[in-house]
Parts: sequence; structure tokens; C-alpha cells
Amino acid sequence: MTAGRDRLPPQGRARAGVLGGLSHLALAVWTALVVLPLLWTFLASFKNNTEIFGEALRLPGELRLDSWGRAWSKAHIGQYMLNTVIVVSLSTAGTMLFGSMAAYVLARYRFAGNRLVYYFFVAGMAFPVFLALGPLFFVVNQLGLLNTHLGLVLVYIAYSLPFTIFFLAAFFRTLPDAVAEAAVIDGASHTRTFFQIMVPMARPGLVSITVFNVLGQWNQYLLPLVLLARDQDKWVLTQGIANISTLAGYEADWPGLFAALSMTILPVLVVYVIFQRQIQSGLGSGALK
Repeated sequence: MTAGRDRLPPQGRARAGVLGGLSHLALAVWTALVVLPLLWTFLASFKNNTEIFGEALRLPGELRLDSWGRAWSKAHIGQYMLNTVIVVSLSTAGTMLFGSMAAYVLARYRFAGNRLVYYFFVAGMAFPVFLALGPLFFVVNQLGLLNTHLGLVLVYIAYSLPFTIFFLAAFFRTLPDAVAEAAVIDGASHTRTFFQIMVPMARPGLVSITVFNVLGQWNQYLLPLVLLARDQDKWVLTQGIANISTLAGYEADWPGLFAALSMTILPVLVVYVIFQRQIQSGLGSGALK
């Protein structure tokens, strides 16, 4: 890269330096826009109401943990988080199982209607979910799954499949055919070839899309609002946070609200920090191949 820049004329090097500086400035601004609100939310969870409405990034006068206790017990964040973990775990597992199998078949096998089925899945990404809320509500209600976690899990799976299949189908196409052909020659069935050979080879892509699905389903609000409206004991985190936000305006418990938000954000940050290398590897492998 350096040698290439050295071969540029002075005008070209100056232009490359300016573009590099602008790109770094844009990244710095973007980082500030993302990090500062998160930092302010975390600090506000340890402040009182007076400090919250004072200087934004000023440290709290003392370390107050009572707001976290109120958010966990009084606002039922613990119950909402458990519900969210159950729903997201089941829906992500179902999405990855069905999505990876469908993507593998659509990417590696040729049959009549292959492209048509693939385009039907891809078309789901262009269909806004709020346009289907009415029919979706009646379908889930007729199945007897309204206000149940199972109904929400099935809808999450259906909602996440289009992007999952679109991403993984492109990734499976990049895998070498020789390995799968060798497995078939050795007598491996299609199922065994998929689970024991192709899935380990596609691990970077699978990890990347799994994390994306976890983040998307963890932060989903519209679908739970429609499908879990009645039974508050079955609410997920986004519904609980919205309810706390409404109550905070009446009770003036803003520290409790920000503590609840911090509890919601921290698990997502931990997941990303743990799997960031796998995410970058998966996206990079798919792009380079």
C-alpha cells in the first residue's frame, strides 16, 4: 500500500492524503455519535434526577446502585430479560437451522423452480413487516398462539429467514465443490455432508448471521407489541422498556429507566465483543470469495 502511494505523483498523494483525513474524520464523528449516547445512558443510571438534567457527561456525585435494583425488581426487568432470552434463543436456533438448510439446498443443488423459490425468499426482505401486522395477527390468533411465546418465536423465524437465506446462500456458493464431492464418494449422505462437512466450513458466515439475528430479534418491538399485548408476564424487554419509559414520566424515576436501558444494552455489547472477530471474518470471507 505504501509502495503504491509512493509511485503516485505529488498531486495524487495530496489527494489521497486529503481523502484519508476526511475518512478518518467521518469515522471519528460516527464513533462519537454512537459512543456518547451509550456513555450518557450508562452514567445516568447512577445519577439522581437533578444530576441527569445537569451536565450530560458529568460523573455522578456518588455511586448509586439503587436504581439498578428498582429496575430489576420493581420494573420487572429480570422477568422481561428472561422472557427475551428464551424467545430469542429459540427463534435464533430455528432461524439458523431452517435458514442454513434452505440456503444450502438453494445454493448447491439445481432443480426446477430453484431460482423462483430463492427470489420468493429474497422478496421477503423488501416487504415491510408493519404491512403484514393485520393479517399476521389474525393468523396467529386462529392458530391459538396469540399472547404466547411460541407464536412470537414462529413469527421471528419467518421474519428472519429471508435475510438469513440471502446471506448464507451467497456464502455456501463460495465453498469448494471438491470437498462435498469427496464426501459423497466416501458414502456420506446429503444430510451428513451438510452437518458434518459443509456447516463447519461455513462457520464464519453462520456466526456472523447468527449475531445479526440475535441483535435484530433482541431489539424487535413492533411484533411483540402486537402478538404479546395482553399478558404482561410474557412481555419481552422492548415492551418492558417502553412501559418503564411511560411510567418514568409520572413517577420521575429517570435513573431507573436508564438502569433498565443499560441492562438491555450490556448483553448485546458482550455478544458483539465476544464474536466481533468471527463477524469480521465471516463478512470478509464472503466478500473476498
